[in-house]
Amino acid sequence: MFNSRVNQEEKVETLNDKLKGEKLELQYPCNWCYKVIASEKEALQKAVKDVIDEREHKLSSSNSSKTGKYISMNLDMLVHNEEDRQFIYDALKKHQDIKMVL
Repeated sequence: MFNSRVNQEEKVETLNDKLKGEKLELQYPCNWCYKVIASEKEALQKAVKDVIDEREHKLSSSNSSKTGKYISMNLDMLVHNEEDRQFIYDALKKHQDIKMVL
């Protein structure tokens, strides 16, 4: 008989386990995906445009909350270095129409 339960004694190794407190080293430039969460799709799209202006990117639908109060979209784009990646994250996070950035 097929048992769909995972053995509770098995531990799944995560990226955090592998890094053991070390900082993840990225090779730049690289593609990066931000998960952006807002109340309205149109407001989220405008906020992304406000932040990244004319930079090439792909914005795709992700999820919506059970009640429909929040929606999330994936923002995929090329980041040139750590400062660029962090600047975009911070600018998105500070935008008045964005609730959260992951």
